[in-house]
Amino acid sequence: MPPEREAGAAAHLRALESLYRSAPVNDLFRSTIEIAEQGFARIRFEVAREVFHAAGAAHGTLYFKMMDDAAFYACNSMVSDRFLLTTAFNLNFTKPLREGPVIAEGRWVSGKRRVLVGEARLIDSEGEEAGRGTGTFMRSHIPLSTLPGYRP
Repeated sequence: MPPEREAGAAAHLRALESLYRSAPVNDLFRSTIEIAEQGFARIRFEVAREVFHAAGAAHGTLYFKMMDDAAFYACNSMVSDRFLLTTAFNLNFTKPLREGPVIAEGRWVSGKRRVLVGEARLIDSEGEEAGRGTGTFMRSHIPLSTLPGYRP
């Protein structure tokens, strides 16, 4: 990749990280995002008791939010002009999440034009998978450049 194109791609990834941090919903779910390369996103977060269901483990809301975000940002890293929208997400719960650090990893799987497919998984502090999901994301009519949080 030519240096100027590589610099543009890196700027897009940093701008997506900025967009993630600017989303008000992330005030409710303290987390950090890293998009080290196109097609891959990693979100680190802490499971706190405030997100537990009545049986003492993380509510499915947290699984969905973090896997959707990881897969979404992995896919949107492949698209530099438009904001993507989640059109479907299928998830599987494989282990209860307790208090502590968790990593959500998202990967772009296919598609670049209109619809993109991404996968995500949650990895607990013991290195075990706690959830896995697949999402489809569609290009919207919203230019990334018009979103205040998108800062290259």
